[in-house]
Amino acid sequence: MITPDLEGKIFTLVQSFGCELYDINIIKENTHKVLRIYIAKKPSVSLEDCQEISLALSPLLDVEMPNFENYFLEVSSPGIERNLKTLAHFQGAIGELVRVKTIDKSEFKGRLVEVYEDSIKLENGKNISIDAIKKAQTYFLW
Repeated sequence: MITPDLEGKIFTLVQSFGCELYDINIIKENTHKVLRIYIAKKPSVSLEDCQEISLALSPLLDVEMPNFENYFLEVSSPGIERNLKTLAHFQGAIGELVRVKTIDKSEFKGRLVEVYEDSIKLENGKNISIDAIKKAQTYFLW
């Protein structure tokens, strides 16, 4: 569906608007497929950023994914509580509260203080191997 070549084109297009490509997800909601493109920008992503990138992405996706079933395109920021999948995601979350679930079903919460090539460290001193992480995300205390 999203080939590495297409992801590269999306990355380049998003960058041309002064934003960074954060993540791409294809999900099914009810009977519809949704292609979600998450973008990031300092200090924040605006609604206009999302709209402009969505309008620019539509023709690219029509050409690059002609046989893809009907879908809805959504362009948005990853939000305040965002998934962490890559080293860059973890590095961008240093100083924030994170929730980590590991492959062995353990769960850890705490402030992310350091990120290494193969692990992360929480403020309580807990080191978690990147390979052991099943799911990680930032969270906000309301």
